[in-house]
Amino acid sequence: MNTDETPVEAMYRELREETGLLPEHVELLGATPGWLRYRLPSRAVRRNERQVCIGQKQVWFLLRFTGDESHLKLDHTDTPEFDHWRWVDFWYPVEHVVMFKRGVYARALRHLAPIAQNLAGPAAVGAMPERALEAWLPGSSAAGHDSPRKRPRKRSGARPMRINND
Repeated sequence: MNTDETPVEAMYRELREETGLLPEHVELLGATPGWLRYRLPSRAVRRNERQVCIGQKQVWFLLRFTGDESHLKLDHTDTPEFDHWRWVDFWYPVEHVVMFKRGVYARALRHLAPIAQNLAGPAAVGAMPERALEAWLPGSSAAGHDSPRKRPRKRSGARPMRINND
């Protein structure tokens, strides 16, 4: 997000850059009430970059597509982020995203689900699947790395031994 943008302005800019869609191709239905954050696992942090990215904070938006599929242009920029797209069920992203993002996806979709249900009906959205429910629970390893956790130390070859003095 650029420093001079609101989250809504950034969403419309990113939508245009990544999909070619314009504001007239969508209807804004809702958003998460605040920032959702996740931390990258240490293996995913690129430390040789000038700026080190350790995670992201995001506001999620629920949009209704009102345009025509011909408006979608994934090659709208010189460096496209996506090479294909498809329509999926509401909860599909939570079940298929990389583990460290699962908690954020579950929280966002859980917040947006009632809006989608009011629009499309409860059957269209369905119940939150088990994987999403697990990611939603506090303390879950899939909860999105909101609080950094240290990895357990690797043990060396030496271990304490019980000595019997008989």
